[in-house]
Amino acid sequence: MHPRSSFTRGLLICLAGTAVWSTTAVFIAHLSNHYRLPPLVLAFWRDLFVALGLALGLGLLRPRLLRVPNPRRNLAFFAAYGLTLAIFNALWTTSVALNGAAVATILVYSSPAFTALAERYLFGERFGPSRVVALVLSLAGCILTSGAYNRDAWRLNPLGIVVGLSGGLAFTAYSLFGKAAHRREISPWTATFGAFTIATAFLFLLQHRATLFWLGDRTSGWALLATLALLPTIGGYGLYTVSLAYLPAAVANIVVTLEPVMTGIMAYFILREQMTPIQLLGGGLILVGVFLLQGERR
Repeated sequence: MHPRSSFTRGLLICLAGTAVWSTTAVFIAHLSNHYRLPPLVLAFWRDLFVALGLALGLGLLRPRLLRVPNPRRNLAFFAAYGLTLAIFNALWTTSVALNGAAVATILVYSSPAFTALAERYLFGERFGPSRVVALVLSLAGCILTSGAYNRDAWRLNPLGIVVGLSGGLAFTAYSLFGKAAHRREISPWTATFGAFTIATAFLFLLQHRATLFWLGDRTSGWALLATLALLPTIGGYGLYTVSLAYLPAAVANIVVTLEPVMTGIMAYFILREQMTPIQLLGGGLILVGVFLLQGERR
């Protein structure tokens, strides 16, 4: 295949994966608003459906990826990995319920700045001027998007702001575990399956019998939950992984930063969520910060 056509194919696949990913917050917002599904219950069933979907898919296509390599060395690692994912998913679903799909997505994109700081101290990666600027832009963007600059915001929705930013920190931890899994030579699919399986177990411990089957016999709600797991989660990760066969990782990562924009557009048309000009400016600052980080890496 010609290099240019290969690049174009990878770009289209990555864009499709990003578009699929960006529907996650919209699905969660609809389940939270329409069905009043508690965030922890939603997080549990989503992770369970993802784990079951991966078990079925990998069992049919690549059974060996379902086995944990070197269990004695990696079981504790997978336990910590799954706990981190459980915390992130709980914070993420709660943030969408408190902040709305668009704002929650932008707040979680504070994670690249946190990740840059963590990588500097944990892995010794270079911390250049671009990362400093990106950190400042991301922090400023989060303040503008969440309305944290306004005293009223802290009185009216302090929990939403704290949960949204904590979700960014949790996603940073999850990303660092993913990097550590690569260093341990664990397949990304094995790592993803193991993390979601263990996260499901942790989230199950937080469930109450009275709310676990909140949806009851509402099949439309169960169908939405299954779709959320199989399309935005597994589908998004799958398409992104396939695109890396055609694209440099830096290019693919830049494409993925379009997710907040796509989520904001869909949230406007599907959920009628409207962002103020200040919130749009904050989201733009975060995206600029992420582009600076990826440009430095490239």
